[in-house]
Amino acid sequence: MSSTRSAQVSAARRRTVIDALRRGAVPESGLDLLATGLGRFEAALDAELDAVATGGAVFKAVRGEYGSGKTFFSRWLGERARRRNFAVAEIQISETETPLHKLETVYRRLTERLTTASFPPSALRPVVDAWFYALEEDALADGAGEDELPGEVEKLLAARLAEVSRQAPAFATALRGYRAALLGGDDTTAAAVLAWLGGQPHVAATARRFAGVRGDLDHFGAFGFLQGLLTVLRDSGHPGLLVVLDEVETLQRVRSDARDKALNALRQLIDEVHSGRFPGLYLVITGTPAFYDGQQGVQRLAPLAQRLATDFTTDPRFDNPRAVQLRLPGFTQESLVDLGLTIRDLYTAGASERVKAVADDAYVADLARAVGGALGGRAGVAPRLFLKKLVGDVLDRIDQFEDFDPRRHYRLTLASDELTETERNLAASADDVDLDL
Repeated sequence: MSSTRSAQVSAARRRTVIDALRRGAVPESGLDLLATGLGRFEAALDAELDAVATGGAVFKAVRGEYGSGKTFFSRWLGERARRRNFAVAEIQISETETPLHKLETVYRRLTERLTTASFPPSALRPVVDAWFYALEEDALADGAGEDELPGEVEKLLAARLAEVSRQAPAFATALRGYRAALLGGDDTTAAAVLAWLGGQPHVAATARRFAGVRGDLDHFGAFGFLQGLLTVLRDSGHPGLLVVLDEVETLQRVRSDARDKALNALRQLIDEVHSGRFPGLYLVITGTPAFYDGQQGVQRLAPLAQRLATDFTTDPRFDNPRAVQLRLPGFTQESLVDLGLTIRDLYTAGASERVKAVADDAYVADLARAVGGALGGRAGVAPRLFLKKLVGDVLDRIDQFEDFDPRRHYRLTLASDELTETERNLAASADDVDLDL
């Protein structure tokens, strides 16, 4: 990032990014400021987002080793989607919290994690309220009077959800119950009905009876509810929904019966996307190469392997960004240094010039080499730790202490308790690693 561009970034965006890196986390926003090496994907992904916004549907599988930036990529894509007024939901797949073979749980997590450009999670209620407001505006525009408005809104609701109701009539029924509770001034019942609509289990029986729905959402009903949610989003001004299923490789570690169910659920979901059932959906999964290529992952289910098959035998420079699978190249020593310089310049745009003078290009390169060296020379898995050390241990100290010189006063220390499991396995030993810079 050029110094000129860094200076143009607002203080709030800069602080959001720097604070996250200081914690060793991927920032929730501002990722365009850090998007080193992703330019090659922009044109193809933007074209796919545009197609989804006009009623298409896309499935994408992202592959990369640990540290190659899968979560970063997903959130970067999410920012691009939100600029188009998409809703976005990022879901961590796990055996205990969100098993992929239970699509009703995946749908519930989707509604819990739903965000828009205006609302943080969960944005479900603002979206539904905006939908009813849009129905009222449409009814008034068609000439409905105040007395006729409830009936006309009901007609529009039935018409807009006609296709959904053929598969999941309870979705429209719950929406009617939610609106009736609101109009009756019973916010507690309205909130409970909306929770049921969002897939939450154990909703009070009184609320379910009021809305005229039964039981809890099941695996097959989740498809119909997702279809309904896409309709509500579109009519309330959100032309698409980006859903990211992150860390799908965790399926390799579950019991074989659960793994087989999950792989089949993924195959079923892909087929539904490609069948046109979910207009406005952009579905992304992320996983390691071992998940896509190994016998404990995708290759375990031949029909799924066929759907995800992509040629990666050529030079990575010629990977096709339009293919069903994208390969993230990961960081090299050079790109790691470039990212460090980008962060240094972003930081110094809101700090004294002394920070850039002391943490000069040569020092940033030395720190990148040292962190990579502490992780067995694997620059590809070093970005998280490198940026955490650069911001928290070096730049912050230069900014606050006039006499701090990292070459004289700082020794890189990687303590076992600050490493992830993968980083710990790559470190020289389980003890602290001290490297002089």
